[in-house]
Amino acid sequence: MSLAIAKSKLPMEFIQELYMDFNERNADKILLGMLDERNTTLRVNTLKTNNKAIKQVLKELNIEYEQVYFYEDAFIIKNKKEKDLQNLEIYKNGSIYIQSLSSMLPPLILNPQPGDNVLDLTASPGSKTTQMSALMQNKGYILANEIDKIRCDKLRYNIKMQGAQNVEIINEDGRKISKDVKEKFDKVLLDVPCSGEGRFLINKPKTYLNWSKKQVLELSNMQKELFESGYNALKRGGTLVYSTCTLNKIENENIIDWAIKKLGAEILNINIKLNELTKVSTKGLDKDVEKAIKILPSKNMEGFFVCLLKKPK
Repeated sequence: MSLAIAKSKLPMEFIQELYMDFNERNADKILLGMLDERNTTLRVNTLKTNNKAIKQVLKELNIEYEQVYFYEDAFIIKNKKEKDLQNLEIYKNGSIYIQSLSSMLPPLILNPQPGDNVLDLTASPGSKTTQMSALMQNKGYILANEIDKIRCDKLRYNIKMQGAQNVEIINEDGRKISKDVKEKFDKVLLDVPCSGEGRFLINKPKTYLNWSKKQVLELSNMQKELFESGYNALKRGGTLVYSTCTLNKIENENIIDWAIKKLGAEILNINIKLNELTKVSTKGLDKDVEKAIKILPSKNMEGFFVCLLKKPK
């Protein structure tokens, strides 16, 4: 498939916005990254096993893999699809978790430690919650919130399956819960509901058929409300990661600019080297927004935005 086909299939307004937010080279690169299905990727659940044991199982089953250069507990699977892995015993017993590489970045960047108090404000299905629990070695406390009842049940199932015992699950509106937990948490993960542009795949219309500029604007309002709630729940001197799986400035750079000016948040540098990284757009925004990272979609990565912030003491 060519760029022309990609442009003909995706919403016209999305294409226009894409070429406004990015230079032509990167916009073309994004569309090319949406043409093919992505490789299946997984994370070793270190609460139950280790990557040496999982490597051995994969070799015995003739499953070709590549260890991820920025995360030793993550693997790119070369010759199997997600549905094939779901039939394996190591999947059924929770020893591995199928997760996109981009989705693994926010917990790595937040870097929760054993003994920390952590809030995961919009937690379902639990990919990042269970990853944080593993990073914390099941020590400390994670409050995992999900507003949707059905998605909350999915979260509860994954938490149990992965053996994440330091997690408490609640089914509340994330925009309101900070009233009860004001300045309680050392770290907050704010992976907000978004328009999902980084997950678009040309051959899967359901990934982009519901996209609209109106939806983007509505989501950005909710993202600000969630951000304020998460920020209020954060202790002074604590850190917060804001992340989305979308590409536009409205849900990403503009939200961070708002957080700096409205809430007084400080933006911290993210020290990670990725092949898919591109500079964020700071035109008309606070210059510190450039410390956030934006990941272009590729064969191995979904498009993603991540920013690390600190609440001043």
